[in-house]
Amino acid sequence: MGMKKHLVQPVTDADPVPKDLPPDMVHYAASAAIGALWTRFRASNIERLGVLEEAATALLDGGLDDDLRRRAEREAHRLAGSVGTFGFVDGSRLAREIERLLGGSASLRQQEVLRCTELVVGLRQELDRPPPASTLPADQSGRTSRLLLLSEDPDLAERVILEASRQGFGEWTSSGLSVDVATIVGYRPDLVLLDVHAADAVPAGMRLLAHLTGRTPPVPALVLAGADVPIDRVDVARLGGRAFIQLPAPAPLIVETAARVLRQLDPPEARVLLVDDDDVLLAALKTLLEDRHLHVTTLSDASRFWTVLDEVGPDLVILDVEMPQANGIDLARALRNDPRWAAMPIMFLTAHDDSETITRVFAAGADDFIAKPVVGPELVARTLNRLERLQILRSVGSTDGLTGVASSRKLTESATVLLRMAERHVQPVSFGVLDLDHFKRINAEFGRAAGDQVLRRIGEILLSAFRGEDVVSRWGDDEFLVALYGMDSIDAAHRLAEVLEQLRLETFTAPDRGQFHMTFTAGVAQYPDDGENLEALIQAAEAALAAAKLGGRDRVVSAGGSTDRSGALTAVEVAVVEDDDTLAGLLLGALQTRGYRTARFADGRTAVDALSGTLRTHDARVVLLDVDLPGLDGVSVLRRMHRDGALRDTRVIMLTVRAGEDEILAALELGAFDHVAKPFSLPVLMHRVRRALRT
Repeated sequence: MGMKKHLVQPVTDADPVPKDLPPDMVHYAASAAIGALWTRFRASNIERLGVLEEAATALLDGGLDDDLRRRAEREAHRLAGSVGTFGFVDGSRLAREIERLLGGSASLRQQEVLRCTELVVGLRQELDRPPPASTLPADQSGRTSRLLLLSEDPDLAERVILEASRQGFGEWTSSGLSVDVATIVGYRPDLVLLDVHAADAVPAGMRLLAHLTGRTPPVPALVLAGADVPIDRVDVARLGGRAFIQLPAPAPLIVETAARVLRQLDPPEARVLLVDDDDVLLAALKTLLEDRHLHVTTLSDASRFWTVLDEVGPDLVILDVEMPQANGIDLARALRNDPRWAAMPIMFLTAHDDSETITRVFAAGADDFIAKPVVGPELVARTLNRLERLQILRSVGSTDGLTGVASSRKLTESATVLLRMAERHVQPVSFGVLDLDHFKRINAEFGRAAGDQVLRRIGEILLSAFRGEDVVSRWGDDEFLVALYGMDSIDAAHRLAEVLEQLRLETFTAPDRGQFHMTFTAGVAQYPDDGENLEALIQAAEAALAAAKLGGRDRVVSAGGSTDRSGALTAVEVAVVEDDDTLAGLLLGALQTRGYRTARFADGRTAVDALSGTLRTHDARVVLLDVDLPGLDGVSVLRRMHRDGALRDTRVIMLTVRAGEDEILAALELGAFDHVAKPFSLPVLMHRVRRALRT
């Protein structure tokens, strides 16, 4: 694929390509070893050493100006902090003494000039040697996350793999869609990215997705699909997909989504934000901590600290004391003064372990400090110790004990992160508020134990229905709230309606008090259409919930609803033209569950009078039109609507027991939007309705 070697490292003999991979698979890995990092950053450190050598030469010539002196002092400080982490303990000591000599503004005596020159020469000799093997972490055998990208688009594969490598992200392998399931399973991927951006790839792609997620244990999959492909995230979720991305999409979004899904599959212990102006040291520390399954974000520009802090929402911050753009101690004081971050653990990296510096660090609110050069085991031990204490404190209150879903506090934290991501990537987020219908009556008639049984079961249903990037929480005694990233309100309402239909089939039993059934009512709001912050979106969802209750409960309604385009006409989302009372009732029930306003006409003549002509009484966005109707058949109804211009703002889906090519072509030529043959799958038809409403 024309990969750049310095961005994507090919697998070495120490990490061989699995023997069961076919030859057309191209395998790349981002090494997690400290030794490999030294190889990567050695040139950067030699450049820093070059500044010191330039300063030493100027000292001997008597021409060291203030600018070069300050630059050399800064580079000596960075070398002292970083090279020791790679095992050059003597190198760190030499750099520290050079920094001391160059500090201040007083002119160096002849003896100090000679000493500084000797130190620079000694540092060059030290860094010309390979890093001591004994300093490498003891366990370098831990397997990084293994991802498999299945795509027929080589450009997409190259962009994604390059971006993943740029972010230092696990192992990536690319192959075409023709690879068989046994080969995929044999490769043992942690996540499969399935690209079905072309319409002709949909059948094979969806079969492959079903095979992968239907295995025991399932193989997690993320689906990429083009805008014109006849599938969406609801279809993907129903087949067990963990996430859905609509193409075209930037490579950073794809990689970030894959990383998020992996974190949810194997949640890290915590999120850590590392702040230091030395990129080399940051890369080394990131490697050490990620080896312990921590999610680490690094920041070398402290001026962006508050922006990145809000984006990451870390559980622990590690700050350098001295940085050009900001002082770590000042940042710590500001964190302790902010109620959102006052309780978050703060650790410091410091090149000075004198009593004055340590006193200042703890006075600013530090929980711990680590002296540079950083020793890997010490860093890991101190970090995990702080996070373990934090986890104990947070374990109470992060999950609702009865239902197993997130607590309202946890929902607030997670939803805030989702909204920031949505703003950054221009994605929707939908919020659904679910209220159990007549729950107080259930408690009164069947007992509180029966009510708890209902709550537990609904928690289980919601957790199984919403996965990947979705968040499910308990919002009140009998209310739940879901946050659905990347899903608009139409899809969210349909997904919740499917959950409601599943709940209707559940039978609950109360000992000695009989059996009962349960339903819920839900309101849905979408970011940014219905609100730009969490409070506004929840208010909009609760307003939709109130409207749904007024409409009769046992349904899902979106905020705002459709616009009445017709003035005095009766506006409906979907009109059903069907003479079969049983089938019509089934369709109306499914549509009303999804919050759609509906109308039903039992014969063609009535439908024509209501939906077309100057005297029409109804304005419908979608019409489900049966072909076999008494009085006037469906094709004749469609022809009249076409002649009267009623199809300009209305989409007609034909329903028929006949599916001949001539009949389908005739309906499409008259302006039908879609054609569904009986008997049909109700979820499939609801998907067609949803797609028609979008247009």
